[in-house]
This record gives sequence, C-alpha cells and structure tokens, in this order.
Amino acid sequence: MQPFATMQRRVHAFLAANPDEAVLRWLFRSVVAVTIIVLAADLAGMNGWIGTPEPAAEVRHDTPSLEFPEAAPSILAPLPPDRDKRLAPRPRADGAMARSMTFELVGGGRLIASGTITPGIFDSFAAEIGKRGDYIKTVVLHSPGGSVADALAMGRLIRERNFATEVEPGKYCASSCPLVFAGGVERRVGDKAIVGVHQVAALGSAAGLPRDEMNVAQDISARCQRYLGDMGVSLQVWVHAMETPHDKLFVFKPDELKSLNLVTTAAAIPAATAPRPGPAKVRS
Repeated sequence: MQPFATMQRRVHAFLAANPDEAVLRWLFRSVVAVTIIVLAADLAGMNGWIGTPEPAAEVRHDTPSLEFPEAAPSILAPLPPDRDKRLAPRPRADGAMARSMTFELVGGGRLIASGTITPGIFDSFAAEIGKRGDYIKTVVLHSPGGSVADALAMGRLIRERNFATEVEPGKYCASSCPLVFAGGVERRVGDKAIVGVHQVAALGSAAGLPRDEMNVAQDISARCQRYLGDMGVSLQVWVHAMETPHDKLFVFKPDELKSLNLVTTAAAIPAATAPRPGPAKVRS
C-alpha cells in the first residue's frame, strides 16, 4: 500500500504546483503519445513485424476431422446385426450352368429351364411356349441368373399363361432367376433348394455408347419393384437384393419365402387354359 500512497502524493503535488494550462498541455501530450503507440502497434501487426497470437480454435465435437471423418448418420434404418452372416458366396456358373438357358419338356407338363439367362433368351423361351405351351403346367428353374430384362419378360409371359414355377430340391435360382420364379401363379421350392438375390449391375449398351449408370440402375429398380408388386410378391424381396453386394447372395430362409409371398399355396389354373396331356418327354 505504501507505493500507491506515495504515487497519490506526487500527483497531488504536481497538480498543485502547476497551473491549469500546464496540466492540460501535459494531458494532451499524454493522449497523443498513447495514440501514436497504438497506431504503431497496429501498423506493425498488419505488416507482420510482430507476431499476432492466433485465436484459440473452437472445439466442436460434431465437426468431423479431415483426416478421420466421422461416419455420416444414415437416413435409413440400420442393417440387422447378423446380416453379414446371412450372405453366401454367389454360385459359380460353370459347365451347363454357364451356358445359355436351355428348355426341356418332360412328363407331367414340366418345362425344365436350366442355365444362364443370357440377353435375348426370352425369344427362345417365347418360341418354346408357342410350340408346346398347351402341354406346359410348370416351369422348373435351375439358374444362376443373368439378364434382368429377359427375366422380367419371361416372368410376365409365365403369368400370362398361368403356369406354375418351381425350384427342385437341392437346385438353385439366384440373381435375376427369382424374377422369373415370381411369375408363377403357384410357386414351389423344394427341400434344401436355394433362392437368393443380390444387387443388379447396370451394363452399357451393346454399341458401347456411354450411359448414365445411375439412371439405368434407377430405371431397373423401378421396373423390378413394379413387377414384383404386380406378381403379388412383397417388395422386401427387392430391399434384400439392393442391400446385398453383387458378388454375394442373400439366401431366403423357408419361412421368409412364405412370409414374403415368394412361395405360395396351390393356385387353381383356369379350365380354359388347362394344358392338355402331351408326350412323356420332348427335347428342344
């Protein structure tokens, strides 16, 4: 406290010993001096002559780091925790399965359709139906899939002709094949048969022209959803397909096949289109 009291005494003595004009001149000079010091400091800071402390960075826990960005919240519901365990390797098409689909009419009005659904195979299928459609009751599928456009056309023709579809015990119907299967008025799956789906791949035109793959994928998705709705199949089938990588397969459990209406109970075939007895076996 003693230095502060000494300073007070000196100030009072200075003011008492000096006239008003001298005091005003002293105050003016002090203000000018302070102003010059402030301006000099600002000028030095603007020209980088002295360092300017950086303001403390604002810490925001909701701001992702550039090096390690946080995962953006999804607007979709999270995938089931056991989904990866549900995915199976995509069946490898080899031998007869790698070749274009063939058709064979056997006893009981069963048309065996086995092999890959290659682009344009619908024409062969339609020709087969045109020749032997009166004898066909069920289209039996064994296929790794293939062309989505041809699968949709085959499924619609099956529904138009009121055929049933079937996957025999131990056989499989994968990728786009379930679209064909969905066309049946009655749909049956045998014991230990595999019915599975995955994402479709948008391919460019045959002429090699550039395509907007996003538009192509959206168009395919819309067509498949509309088709499944027309066939009376739950659209959840397509959700499973779109969630599954193209090199994997989402295999439906037997209870799922029923709950999604992919497998049905027996459906009566109208008498007007009931097939007539045909030869025991015809090879095409």
